Amino acid sequence: MQRFVDKVVVITGGGKGIGKACVERFASEGARVAVLDISMADAQSVSDSAGEAESMAVFCNVADHECVHDSIRQVIQRWGRVDVLVANAGVYRGAPLTDDHLKEWQLVLDVDLTGTYLSCHAVAPVMMAQNSGSIVVMSSMAGKTSWSGTASYSAAKTGGIGLVRSVAQELGPYNVNCNAVCLGHADTEMMRAVDARVCAEKGWEPGSYMHELADSNPMKRLGTIEETAALVAFLASDEARYINGQAIEIDGGRIMS
Repeated sequence: MQRFVDKVVVITGGGKGIGKACVERFASEGARVAVLDISMADAQSVSDSAGEAESMAVFCNVADHECVHDSIRQVIQRWGRVDVLVANAGVYRGAPLTDDHLKEWQLVLDVDLTGTYLSCHAVAPVMMAQNSGSIVVMSSMAGKTSWSGTASYSAAKTGGIGLVRSVAQELGPYNVNCNAVCLGHADTEMMRAVDARVCAEKGWEPGSYMHELADSNPMKRLGTIEETAALVAFLASDEARYINGQAIEIDGGRIMS
């Protein structure tokens, strides 16, 4: 499939994990891809490996208003438009409420929620002027349910879903749709870091927590970053133009809300 030929796609947190998988997916379908990341080395590495697709690496701290808007200006200066935004950049911190620290809470909200808002804020005028565009926000099943020790993450991801609904309402008249992808347990760098911490705390063999999560899933496995990237690409494509303001789970049936 070549659904994004000559389309300009901006991906925040594109330097690794799901963001990198999204870069690879859009590039394989003919897109021009801007890889935004707080690690310029990671962004450049992914951009360099994008094959024949046009790509650019841009430093971006999504929690910084001026930095986000400057990143989008760089994309506009090169390609003149933004057709797709994938607001993927995020961090995870988990701790019992009584052990949590305000700075950790603030970091998660700054990156996962405010960063998503700023990314949408920066591309909205561009897409409105074009009278076209698509925004895909990376949320989580933690945006629809919660577990102990995930206060900041659940709050940020729940807020992101609310943001998506508002953006969908405002930009819909301009032929711009906005949806959230609610990721379940997947084999990502973030998940492996959580596994290492939990296993160390419980004295388990590394990988045991991820195995436990996989076993509790109806499909008896974790998701892959490629499966998530495929859903993101679909939601950004013309095939999904009438899907708007939705929070779509990709969790193997873990929640079934």
